[in-house]
Amino acid sequence: MAAVSPILVTGAAGFIGFHVAKRLLEDGRPVVGLDNLNAYYDPKLKDARLTELAKLPGFQFVKLDLADRAGMAALFAQHRFPYVVHLAAQAGVRYSLVDPHAYVNSNLIGFTNILEGCRHNGCRHLLFASSSSVYGSNTHMPFSVHDNVDHPLSLYGASKKANELMAHSYAHLFRLPTTGLRFFTVYGPWGRPDMAMWIFATAILAGEPIKLFNHGNMRRDFTYVDDVVESVARLVDRAPAANSNWSGDKPDPGSSAAPWRVYNIGNNNPVELTEVVRLLEQAIGKKAKRELLPMQPGDVPATYADVDDLMREAGFKPATPIGDGIARFIEWYRVYHRL
Repeated sequence: MAAVSPILVTGAAGFIGFHVAKRLLEDGRPVVGLDNLNAYYDPKLKDARLTELAKLPGFQFVKLDLADRAGMAALFAQHRFPYVVHLAAQAGVRYSLVDPHAYVNSNLIGFTNILEGCRHNGCRHLLFASSSSVYGSNTHMPFSVHDNVDHPLSLYGASKKANELMAHSYAHLFRLPTTGLRFFTVYGPWGRPDMAMWIFATAILAGEPIKLFNHGNMRRDFTYVDDVVESVARLVDRAPAANSNWSGDKPDPGSSAAPWRVYNIGNNNPVELTEVVRLLEQAIGKKAKRELLPMQPGDVPATYADVDDLMREAGFKPATPIGDGIARFIEWYRVYHRL
């Protein structure tokens, strides 16, 4: 019997990449996991995730930087991946104000290397991480993939919008089926230390104040990581077809005459940050100290995902209640930190 070709999961040592690789492996699908193991946050956490993945049959790890053009070309030529789930990126809105070049190297140059690898090696479907940050200064809620997104408020958001446009050009020119996934504030076990849920939990446990920007008047569409993984797992084998009804006279931003689509992956239920703090207090069993601060550059007051297209195409809607998700996160956090 012929060996099953592996799926490439980039960012496999990262938060979402780890969970997606784990799910694919548990489904019996071999995975080549790529990561450069950079020090944007504690590499020990990335190593711990890789240790978990190494326990599962069918996993192979490759340490490689997306921006390494020759290395990426060789990897694609060696494996000729039928499916690519591209989740590696320089993440974070705030950090894009500090080190913009990291975003260019990873999110633009790196993504070009992914597109070229897929183009030249017979990839049947490229799924890639976009972000709710592409909605930028949009205020019409809920955010729909059929809304125009031409006003990003951070270089991070701009780089994700650029990824969607670059993928579209390859879908048009080379008929490479591509699907962009606009993730909305993903949280859960094995999460990232630079994200609100982890920062808040750490501060509460240490008795230090939590910084609540926009004086706490922030709403986020918190999406539990298992719901994200389920969405990705359902979409891997659903390569998009061209939309035969698409018209250049009235261009729909959410589909195309090329085999290209974007989906919102969100809980469709924005939650006040103050409510998140209350639920964390409840799960931890300790009151938080609050420090109310003004809005930060590059941030938006609210996010809210319209997931109608995801429901229609994948038959699934993220719906884990925030209280359940936070309880599971804190349970994992205590175990990981041996508290």
